[in-house]
Amino acid sequence: MADEHIEDVEAGGKSKRGPFRKFTYRGVDLDQLLDMDYDQLVTLFPSRIRRRFSRGLKRKHLALLARLNKSKREAAPGEKPAVVRTHLRDMPILPEMIGSQVGVYNGKTFTGVEVKPEMVGYYLAEFSITYKPVKHGRPGIGATHSSRFIPLK
Repeated sequence: MADEHIEDVEAGGKSKRGPFRKFTYRGVDLDQLLDMDYDQLVTLFPSRIRRRFSRGLKRKHLALLARLNKSKREAAPGEKPAVVRTHLRDMPILPEMIGSQVGVYNGKTFTGVEVKPEMVGYYLAEFSITYKPVKHGRPGIGATHSSRFIPLK
């Protein structure tokens, strides 16, 4: 099996693992996304985010962007930036936020989120779950009518 793969590569055939896939958002390259101004960028977003931008970002959202840019500037090259904590779960993820560390409040704690290119166009809230998923176990007393007959010991 391994010999076939080596012969295939030597014969000019492509290996099964292709090159690293470059990120695009709706057909636009990441470098082009970063160079766009807000008016051009908004045309790529879904309608709910377009509406948000047409009505204008609020002061808190702009302050969050400023804090994220500041933390990325102050980080040493090759290091991750400091975590910026926020309650703004309704903030859309923009291309300029890529690489930032955000602590998103879920009602109890701040959930750490590292913003990746694939997250562009989503909201911060989508990466910070607000409830603890149910782990179904054995039924307790009163769960069903048949549980009345389970001895209490």
